[in-house]
Amino acid sequence: MGKEVFTSKAPAAIGPYSQAVELGNILFVSGQIGINPETGEVVPGIEAQTKQVMENLKHILEEAGTDFSKVGKFTIYLSSMDDFATVNEIYGSYLQKPYPARATIEVSRLPKDVLVEIDALVVKE
Repeated sequence: MGKEVFTSKAPAAIGPYSQAVELGNILFVSGQIGINPETGEVVPGIEAQTKQVMENLKHILEEAGTDFSKVGKFTIYLSSMDDFATVNEIYGSYLQKPYPARATIEVSRLPKDVLVEIDALVVKE
């Protein structure tokens, strides 16, 4: 099996999974939701949740010795496509060209009834 990646700067896993797992030079980052790791609480609203998700992802990537520039693909899960523009703007502010591939999907429900969840796939050099 791969090497587990864990940082206290992102929320601990809620179930039987890791924040991220490194298999060879591939890093699989579990979906992150807008939980503040200091309080364990979901932050309110789509803007705050998206920022918290991106910060959680950033800290996990840093713990794994990488950053957003190495992400090959993100998947964004939204509880409502009405939030797409807001999420897109905040998400984009964390990235630089060339942008990674991405899929955005509206789902019926997310853990803890959050509004957004994002996972990542990274190839480390």
